[in-house]
Amino acid sequence: MLRIENVSKLFNASSPDEKIALSSINLQLKPGDFVTVIGSNGAGKSTLMNIISGVMTPDLGEVHIENSNVTNMPEYQRSKWIGRVFQDPMAGTAPSMTIEENLALAYSRGKTRGLVMGVSRARRKLFREQLSRLGIGLENRLSAKVGLLSGGERQALSLLMATFTKPSILLLDEHTAALDPARADLITKITKEIVAELKLTTLMVTHNMEQAITLGNRLIMMDKGKIIIDMAEEEKKQVTVEKLLEAFQQISGHKLADDRVVLG
Repeated sequence: MLRIENVSKLFNASSPDEKIALSSINLQLKPGDFVTVIGSNGAGKSTLMNIISGVMTPDLGEVHIENSNVTNMPEYQRSKWIGRVFQDPMAGTAPSMTIEENLALAYSRGKTRGLVMGVSRARRKLFREQLSRLGIGLENRLSAKVGLLSGGERQALSLLMATFTKPSILLLDEHTAALDPARADLITKITKEIVAELKLTTLMVTHNMEQAITLGNRLIMMDKGKIIIDMAEEEKKQVTVEKLLEAFQQISGHKLADDRVVLG
């Protein structure tokens, strides 16, 4: 489903600011895997997501999705396989367009587009049905501008848009980090339900260690551009935040020092 082979990425080469963002990363996700990724700031998590999505190209290594080598494929061509939700609720949607217009764009992602009406009666019915699953009343506000929605409402819409066409890979890039606790809990709940219902292969970056432990069937911990912990489902069920921090310190040789990391 997703295969990353010996991927490396270097920023600001041969300068005082040279930084190894990723170092010989190998990662494989099977269909239906829900993998949480955690690590300190600068560990390489976002760079990994950007290379998978096509925002960046690796200096070395290859990326494969659905048995296709997409290493040098631009972001727009990969969109037929990938859905992504960003940390910023303002990203991933068009604020000046209505809810139904945003959904129409998401519905057409990766498809051949013709001269047809973007929001037909049949599509509007489908949009209402899909929005009703979120349980926050957006199905009754199809003509509302997305820019007028709250952060939680917009993030819920972004999640629905990213999963509308059942992508091969769902990338969640700290998609609850910018929300208050109540809205973060809501988006986490919706995420869990949608991923389970659609059986989506998912890679989720988070700074919340408790969230990383409780969600998904696999946990990855990164440090200095490397994967230092890759925890399978059975081990993950037994681990605690304290044990995870202890394992991180033993392997990395230093404590996890990042103000953004939420322990629970």
